[in-house]
Amino acid sequence: MNELLWLCFALFDMGITVLMHRLFGAAGLHALIVLNLMVCNIQVLKTVTLFGMTTTLGNIVYAGVFLATDMLGEFHGKAEARKGVLLGFVTLLLGTAYMQASLLYAPAPSDFAHPHLEALFGLLPRLAGASLLAYLVSQYHDVWAYHFWMQRTEGRHLWLRNNASTLVSQMLDSSVFCLAAFIGVYPFEVVLEIMLTTYLFKAVVALLDTPFIYLARRMHRARPADAHAAAAPAAG
Repeated sequence: MNELLWLCFALFDMGITVLMHRLFGAAGLHALIVLNLMVCNIQVLKTVTLFGMTTTLGNIVYAGVFLATDMLGEFHGKAEARKGVLLGFVTLLLGTAYMQASLLYAPAPSDFAHPHLEALFGLLPRLAGASLLAYLVSQYHDVWAYHFWMQRTEGRHLWLRNNASTLVSQMLDSSVFCLAAFIGVYPFEVVLEIMLTTYLFKAVVALLDTPFIYLARRMHRARPADAHAAAAPAAG
């Protein structure tokens, strides 16, 4: 059932991304970036077996961040997409710091939550740093690459800029995180295996999100003119 649940959740998450934009515009995508980043950094602590391979959870909601930034760039401009990236980074940094601070408090004798919070949020500084570095590198590349391909194709071929930017950015994310977090901890062949399996699942989600960005564009164009006057829809 893991495979079916994984696929259904991937479709659900991408559908929610489109719905949040339809209901709340750019603010909805900004909120979703923050939510997905916080959730994926908790889900990633759980390992599961998918299609005969062991991997971590969190790949779906993290891939949803790339869909959200692509939609921000498509419908609201490059500056708004960069704002979403920075907002996600600052929120993730503060959330990590706040939870680390909460672990410093001595629990009361009757407390039952501290060991569980420690297991979830007592991350090594190296892992937290690797996650933040990988996010910043991959997301800023995604925003740059999306608009690079938009300019090169003169606004045509939405599927190309969506996939070309996200697939390379996901590779950067997996590579930076695994190298920063695991080199010297595991043998290089193990690090390479983790990197490849992690990227594989992210790439599948990236390909699945293409119909959803087309749906989002259709819905965006159907809104009243004053709802999206700030960003003219791209041709294609």
